[in-house]
Order: sequence, then C-alpha cells, then structure tokens
Amino acid sequence: MRKFRASIILGAFSLIAAGAAQAQERFITLASTTSTEQSGLFDTLLPAFRAATGITVRVVAVGTGQALAIGARGDADALLVHDRVGEDKFVTEGHGIDRRDVMFNDFVIVGPKNDPAGIRGLKDAKEAFSRIAKTSSPFASRGDDSGTHRMELRFWKTAGVALGGKPQWYRELGQGMGPTLNTAAGLNAYVLADRATWANFRNRRDLDILSEGDLALYNPYGSILVNPAKGAHIKAADAKIWHEWLTSPSGRRTLASFRINNEQLFFPLPPEPTN
Repeated sequence: MRKFRASIILGAFSLIAAGAAQAQERFITLASTTSTEQSGLFDTLLPAFRAATGITVRVVAVGTGQALAIGARGDADALLVHDRVGEDKFVTEGHGIDRRDVMFNDFVIVGPKNDPAGIRGLKDAKEAFSRIAKTSSPFASRGDDSGTHRMELRFWKTAGVALGGKPQWYRELGQGMGPTLNTAAGLNAYVLADRATWANFRNRRDLDILSEGDLALYNPYGSILVNPAKGAHIKAADAKIWHEWLTSPSGRRTLASFRINNEQLFFPLPPEPTN
C-alpha cells in the first residue's frame, strides 16, 4: 500500500513538473512563407536556433500576403517573407520594424516536357509568360497572394497579358506551393515555383524546369520584427534574439548549410550598410 501511495505521489509530482516546464517554455510565433517550410529549410534552421538560445520558433506557414496580414494584426512576433514591395509597405505603415535582408534564391518556370508553349531554354521570363498565354497552354497559379503569386502577376502584367475574366487555360488555386505543383503535375500545366520547393518536390510526373536564369526571377527574403506597439503580448525581446541570430554569421552559415541532393538552395545576403 505504501509503495502504491509513493508511486501515486511520484507520478503527481512528475505531472506537475512537466506542466511547469511546459509553461516556462520560451517560444515565438513566426509568420512565414510556405516555401521556407515545404522546402525543408526550417528542419535545419529551427533546431540550430533552439540549440543556441533555448527558444522554440512556432511557424505559421502561409503565403507572404497572409503572413503580412497576420503581422499587421499583431498575431505573430516576427516575419520571414519574400515580397520586398509588401515588406517595405508593412514597415512604412508602422506594423513592423527593422526589416533586414536574409537570403535569396530564384524562381523557375516549370512545365510539361513536351512544352507546347515552346519556352524551353528561354532566359527571358517575360517572353516565356507571353508564349504561354499566346498558346493558351494550361497554367496553374497559386492565387493565394503569396510572394510567388505576386511575382507571377507582375510577369503577366509586363508581358501585356490581361487575366480579367480568368481565361480557361488559367487555373487560380488559392493553394500553397506544394499543392500547386501537384495540380500542375496532374494537369500537365506550367507553373512558377521557387527553386527550393521544386527541389524538394517528388511528384513531378512529366514536369521539368523549362525557363530559368533571368535576373527578374531573383527571389530575396527579408526578416521583420512585428512592432511591439501592437501590444504587450508581442514577445519583442525573444523575437529580436531570433532576428539577430538569423542575420548573424552563425545564422548565415546554417542557412548556407541547407541542401537537397547536395545542392545549396538558399544563399545568405550580406548585411545592409548602415548610415
């Protein structure tokens, strides 16, 4: 009976201790893009940060537009996104502070190997988009206000392609990069993708990279702290630790170490000069 009571008491103490440890866990909420999650980058980045600081990063992976909206509501502590125009607007409107360059990779235009639009080998992204439209070749769009979707819309505009009325060949999905690639594979359609998510994508079927290398396909990412003025719930101190680590030599080395099939997919950007 005494042994039974002792085991009950020990079990109760264990539960209390576990609950206390959980309550004391330091964490921040990071609103970020689906590309950073679906590429597998966070599987390398976040454990290294936690090992260095003891702070857990809880990621909300959505399109960049949604991530910026989450930050504007004060529902995240920091952002890691990739739409410089939107990022600068976010800071200018007072939602964020201390926007910093973090890394870059590039976009690629993926499509069916039989290439009905005839874009294989083109290094002119605007011309590639123009040919896809002229041939009414199926195109899968994320349609989710992500950084990738915003970039895609800029290409249609520069190519002089009007999407009003949504032509039959254009499929707007409202999905992340992975599901959009799956749809493109199923439809044998063209799609704009970030290189890292494409490298980690396995259901390629008859899809291949057909156009790449245009400087206009450059894809930079920025880190932004959510303005602490959003409320006392913003974990400004720990978010700043993340922000500083991510842009430190240690963070940059960790970013550069991430590879898929021995291919480096994110390249750290040097710190911006200070006045």
